[in-house]
Amino acid sequence: MMKRIPLPALPAVLVLAAGLAFAQGSAPAAKKELVAKLLKLQQPGIEQLARTLAEQPAQRLILSVQSSGVLQRIAADKREALGKDLDADLRKYLDEAVPLLRERALALAPTTIGPVLEERLSEDELRQLANLLGSPVLTKYQSLLPEMQRALGEKLVVDAKGQIEPKLQALQKAVNDKLAAAAGAPPGPASGARR
Repeated sequence: MMKRIPLPALPAVLVLAAGLAFAQGSAPAAKKELVAKLLKLQQPGIEQLARTLAEQPAQRLILSVQSSGVLQRIAADKREALGKDLDADLRKYLDEAVPLLRERALALAPTTIGPVLEERLSEDELRQLANLLGSPVLTKYQSLLPEMQRALGEKLVVDAKGQIEPKLQALQKAVNDKLAAAAGAPPGPASGARR
């Protein structure tokens, strides 16, 4: 049996119900605002993804050209000019592709990343994440990453060069020998060896 609400209490109940309805209706809006803030905080990462996606096919093409040996068949005097010409083409491609992909990534992020964040994280979790990503300490740390990675990379190359070069030369010889065998030519010395 349903209880009746006394008439004098009815306005208070209606105000309370309206407040609850407003709070429930504002939760998605609050989540959307937090997601928008998170996307803004993640903009550098989204832009880096776009840059990486633009660079990958160009890097594969460069590796393909280098590994084909076609450059070695070109006269040395023409090779340098060709290299500069190819570099100009590569820069032109990147100058066009990177901004295009960056613009599209930033436009698509709210409709791809946004729904995942809204569905999988609570409003409180979104708020905590926004506070974490917006932290001045994290921002400062992230600004130091390129310098730290460069320092580690330089030291690592010097430190491991003696151990890696023989392995790389062995790999290069194995690849060259297998390519030569597949082409019907006798195996040659490792690349870089004197004939």
